[in-house]
Amino acid sequence: MAAPSAASSPPTPPDATDPCRSSGARALSAPSSLTAPGPPAAALRRDPRPRVTELRLSAFARHRGAGFPVGQVTLLAGPSGSGKSTVLAAYEALARLGGGAALAEVFPDPGALVPERARPDAQRRRGFRIGCTADGAEGPVRLDVAVQAEPELRIVGERLTAGGLVLLETALRDPGRRAVQAAWHTAGTAPVTRAPLPDDRLGTALLPLRVAGKTDGQRQVLAAAEQMVVALRSVFPCDPRPESMRVPVLTGSGRLLRGCDNLADVLWRTRAECGRRHGLLVDAVRTGCAGPVTDLVAELLGDGTVRALLDRGDGHRTELARLGDGELRYLALALVLFTGPGVLEVDAPGEVPDAMRGLTVLADGFDRCLDPRQRAELLRTAVLVGERGHIRFVGAVGDASWADGAGAITVVHLEA
Repeated sequence: MAAPSAASSPPTPPDATDPCRSSGARALSAPSSLTAPGPPAAALRRDPRPRVTELRLSAFARHRGAGFPVGQVTLLAGPSGSGKSTVLAAYEALARLGGGAALAEVFPDPGALVPERARPDAQRRRGFRIGCTADGAEGPVRLDVAVQAEPELRIVGERLTAGGLVLLETALRDPGRRAVQAAWHTAGTAPVTRAPLPDDRLGTALLPLRVAGKTDGQRQVLAAAEQMVVALRSVFPCDPRPESMRVPVLTGSGRLLRGCDNLADVLWRTRAECGRRHGLLVDAVRTGCAGPVTDLVAELLGDGTVRALLDRGDGHRTELARLGDGELRYLALALVLFTGPGVLEVDAPGEVPDAMRGLTVLADGFDRCLDPRQRAELLRTAVLVGERGHIRFVGAVGDASWADGAGAITVVHLEA
């Protein structure tokens, strides 16, 4: 296993004076196994679809100087307390910032994310740093963000780079103003353009509204920023809650929530909309649920609610309320993998062509309540749908020894 990849000189955070560089948790990040045979020459061409390939937690909660590779299918493995959920939380936070969310919405309790032993500077400021790399048509693009959590929440530094060139850099020059000073690459009559940006939004997400695109340098900035934003958006955090899936639900938008509470409503919609995907889902459910299964149906009740049932094929139907927690979590995760952005409650970039869109599913406690057969089938499904290029999967598990050695899977081992 390789040592953690260190983030390269991101903006200086408020806690930079803290000499304690280790929190006791080391992320030993390395793919355990990728596909063994080399791909054909055509497959070596750069994939133009924007996608996150690395997360960096330079100073975030228990993580210090940690880098985590992100593949098509990634498992974060480690014991309780190793920071798996924190990695997924950082990914989700970056995704929401990339979608234009305000800092206070993304970090309602920012103090909890400051490394425990971080000491305040002379102005009594403390904060955290996160970042990522997004690959695509523009090549690898890096984003690093420094957030001040105390005494007030604000972005104090941001850097967007590609090919060693700084395309955007922001810094807090005047603590009395609710703005940061931004400078972005122009390569025209002036090498950079300077202007204030809000200190509660990600500057990279605002660039398409601020950069004219008149020079080659400005167009390079826009292309890199758009690649990063598209790569970050369309993230679906998913943690199915069996207790909520057992009761009938009101019909609504037909968009699956992160807890999968409204699974019956979604089935009511998807079964009629796409017979092919529904057939694949039924095949998967047949593998992961006990007893014979010939169909998965939704039934509208007299009070306007809808419930889901397993059709046993002999005239008998089983309500989801009778299924075990593992069966329900398995069913919900299979539905997530077989549906996509049009069904899941995600922030899909409507201005981006479908062929360039992607969806990343984040599954905390992926293997919770699942038996070996169920988790193996779900992982196989994630790999299969991932090969189509539009769904990526990142799951947290306690132990990944059952997946080590499997092809096309990146396993990242964390230590407590």
